[in-house]
Amino acid sequence: MNHRIQQISNKWKTYSCAVIGTAMLFSCTLDQNIPSGSTQAPVDFVNPYMGNISHLLVPTYPTVHLPNSMLRVYPERGDFTGDRLNGLPIVVTNHRERSAFNLTPFQGDEKEIKATMPLSYDREKIKPYRYKVYLDDLNTAVDFAPSHQSAIYNISFEKDAPMRYLIFNSRNGELKAENNSVSGFQFVDGKTKIYLYAETDITPNKAGTITNNAIDYKNNSAKGENAAIALAFSGEKKEIALRYGISYISIEQAKKNLNREINSFDVETIAESGREIWNDALGKIQVEGGTSNDKTVFYTSLYRCLERPINLSEDGHYYSAFDGQIHEDNGSPFYTDDWLWDTYRATHPLRILLDSQKETEIIRSFLLMAEQMGTGWMPTFPETTGDTRRMNSNHGVATVIDAYKKGLTGFDLEKAYIACKKGIEEKTLIPWSAAPAGWLDEFYKEHGYIPALHPGEKETVPNVSVWEKRQPIAVTLGTSYDQWCLSQIALALDKKDEAQYYLRCSYNYRNVFNPETRFFHPKDKDGQFIPNVDYRYDGGLGARDYYDENNGYVYRWDVQHNIADLITLIGGNDAFCSALDDMFNTPLGMSKWQFYSTLPDHTGNVGMYSMANEPSLHIPYLYNYAGKPWLTQKRIRTLLNQWFRNDVMGVPGDEDGGGMSAFVVFSQMGFYPVTPGMPSYNIGSPVFENVKLQLPNGKIFEIRANNASAENKYIQSAKLNGKAWDQPWFSHEAIANGGILELEMGAVANKAWGAATPPPSAEPMP
Repeated sequence: MNHRIQQISNKWKTYSCAVIGTAMLFSCTLDQNIPSGSTQAPVDFVNPYMGNISHLLVPTYPTVHLPNSMLRVYPERGDFTGDRLNGLPIVVTNHRERSAFNLTPFQGDEKEIKATMPLSYDREKIKPYRYKVYLDDLNTAVDFAPSHQSAIYNISFEKDAPMRYLIFNSRNGELKAENNSVSGFQFVDGKTKIYLYAETDITPNKAGTITNNAIDYKNNSAKGENAAIALAFSGEKKEIALRYGISYISIEQAKKNLNREINSFDVETIAESGREIWNDALGKIQVEGGTSNDKTVFYTSLYRCLERPINLSEDGHYYSAFDGQIHEDNGSPFYTDDWLWDTYRATHPLRILLDSQKETEIIRSFLLMAEQMGTGWMPTFPETTGDTRRMNSNHGVATVIDAYKKGLTGFDLEKAYIACKKGIEEKTLIPWSAAPAGWLDEFYKEHGYIPALHPGEKETVPNVSVWEKRQPIAVTLGTSYDQWCLSQIALALDKKDEAQYYLRCSYNYRNVFNPETRFFHPKDKDGQFIPNVDYRYDGGLGARDYYDENNGYVYRWDVQHNIADLITLIGGNDAFCSALDDMFNTPLGMSKWQFYSTLPDHTGNVGMYSMANEPSLHIPYLYNYAGKPWLTQKRIRTLLNQWFRNDVMGVPGDEDGGGMSAFVVFSQMGFYPVTPGMPSYNIGSPVFENVKLQLPNGKIFEIRANNASAENKYIQSAKLNGKAWDQPWFSHEAIANGGILELEMGAVANKAWGAATPPPSAEPMP
């Protein structure tokens, strides 16, 4: 057991006394694969298969990794329902991408060997820290466990054969065999490489390259497309262990990463270490009550929030695709692979509560990216290959101000303000574009909205994607929110004039509000609303001519920073609640196949509401702002029960690495951050009778939901830190140093509780 594993083991001994030793805390049994009567740790409730069959688009993946670690894998297959693996995985470079490199064990006729071969499989078992599978055609058992930048395979060949083989493939790169090692690289894109150093516990009898589906034993190095190396072992060797390291810096660094983390060929030791690390991370939130399936949904969702972003630092250095250089990290790890359009909403706020130091390091990484890109622009979609600028808006600004207002000060706020401001002012607002600002941006600055095209009108603005379009309502609303966030940073820096300017800009959503329909409505460059828009269907594929992935019913509520003003625009509390009800109860109006052929991201439907897409996540909490918190309580429980389940179809749509799962974690605990940048939380309906959240300062924030059950979902009364509490929200300050939110739950709504004290909204326009 190496030094790192011993450290983790010692830490776990202390942790297990506090968490696992509390037998009642995790004492109910999981419905699948857990023996009845056993005591479980948090990781035992994680079901990586939850959501692996998609409702329409992208499923979840049963990812095996350690929290926020560089090395991630999942089975190499086209679909969960398929019965073939395309080899064994080595490392996934970006979220939801296929593995770089590839490993294929083989025993049989050497003439059948190819660079990649489909593998029939059975008896697959996946835990966050371990992957086991049986290759039934080959009678070969596989056992895998990861560390942070390295991993180990144990491969057991069960049938007699004259030779055994391990085949390594670099889909586009170079590989070389030498003694008992294989090393090389693969291009991730045109400039970014990932490096591999692997070694077996026994030296192969011979090695060679695979060319034209034959092994050339005279050559031990291969390069190009599907560069492949085969290691051949004597048939008497029925068990072969393989350990490897990966790096974005060099082969030598990959070897260092391996030797630092793994110094044996014992998969059991690495798996146990991984299990302890996962329990440490997941155990920061302890839940009691609810059903076994409730706990599985909860801890599986929390596990998905801990995949990204990934830590790229290797022995104090990291490769940055943002400038193609290797840098020193100066003691602060460098993180990337974070889709901010998704994760700013709840994943980042959750991390502030669980690991504020890591959140600080992530924001520092964003600021380094802005410098390294040369533009000074805050990133929006940072990946291992750089900033891909996907989706719309510039929500990195929300992560900055949310962290700062919740007490995180370990980053340069002035630098953050400049980067965020440049990203909004100097970069174009055109979706999926990294071009400098142009005509559309100048129009927005002058008129306060992005103009829409009439049906059939030809696009004339360069850089507007034929596929993604202008998305004028989505961009106008998203930028209004970003500018509110910018105003809050300016205020914190005592830039009063700029704070007032951006606060005025944050009301730009009013410019596309149609007072007749009370929806946000596309408007042309002449200031006229596009006529005859059907908010259910119009806007082309994904509604991108007007909105983005979601229809006008969803974007009706996309004013996260100023719900109070939105209530006024819609006509007051009663009209606002009626409009919410109308969204949840308006039918598709056509067959599902017709609806989804136009709006394929708009799944998880409850009427016109889409549980499957991120702009919807805050919507069920909006009744809190309009005097009917009991309807938020009812709706949250209904949505959780309908769409998040412990089965392979238990996630309603794209789960973008924590973007949606953080909604589940917060909502099952009983609160949610509707407005990142505003240090407050909306109260919903806790699923569990007791939740203990270990804050970074060592204090505990506890939620006691007395009598909570599937039936008892309504709050009858509340106390916060011992004082009667009659409002459906609380401040971050109230829980920052620990505290107790105590709720009395019942089966019949108390419609008066919290009705008169709505959560805060943006300041009035100056």
